[in-house]
Amino acid sequence: MSEPMLLIEDADRVRTLTLDRPEALNAFNEALYDALTDALQEAAEDPSVAVVLLTGAGRAFSAGTDLLEMGERIANPDFKPGRHGFLGLVDALRDFDKPLILAINGLGLGIGLTIIGFADLVFMSSDARLKTPFTSLGVAPEAASSYLLPLLIGRQNAAWVLLSAEWISAAEAKEMGLVRRVCEPGDLMAEARRAAATLASRPISSLREVKRDMTAPLREEIRRARERENDGFVRLMGGPANAEALAAFAEGREPDFTSLPPGW
Repeated sequence: MSEPMLLIEDADRVRTLTLDRPEALNAFNEALYDALTDALQEAAEDPSVAVVLLTGAGRAFSAGTDLLEMGERIANPDFKPGRHGFLGLVDALRDFDKPLILAINGLGLGIGLTIIGFADLVFMSSDARLKTPFTSLGVAPEAASSYLLPLLIGRQNAAWVLLSAEWISAAEAKEMGLVRRVCEPGDLMAEARRAAATLASRPISSLREVKRDMTAPLREEIRRARERENDGFVRLMGGPANAEALAAFAEGREPDFTSLPPGW
């Protein structure tokens, strides 16, 4: 039997979910997408859970989508996706109607950053870093980030995050408004749990109503953005730029996009 990829702990109406693939920097394969989707749906339905706190095990929050599995998915016509997959997780995040707190303990790439768009409070370790590697992988944005990030941090900050594929430090993330608080590494979980406990002391019915009211204007636009991004991702995945990026990753080198066909 395979080891669990997601640790679940309940205390004082707070459910802590810990991404637990530290050897892969908590990168999301199909199994982890399914596990987190199931966990969010179960937490939403559990009347004893007021707040969900999400963090990562080891030195990473999440390295995003597992690129080795992405390469297999492109190359193997018999690849079997998960029950929910990436899109199912995005839908679960969109529909989750209880407070979601993130404790970003280490590096976050791709969904490790874009999940911030669905969070209500974000705490980040001072030594953590964030990046959306979409242009460095020759693909499109995901998780409705093309819609949510401009709302959260403004057009120019979002453009830099999504277009540059450069690292964002904790201090920059705080200045942009990506995170609420930057903490010393040893204080991160205590700070996040303190905030979670404050919220969890309130009536669950009231917490859910506030969350629903705050997110109601966003849900349809998130759905539309997700569809646009998925269409772009499908068109670009496996194309010349993405193929070069994946080959470079497998070979341990930097990609060279200068010799791609015109327009790529």
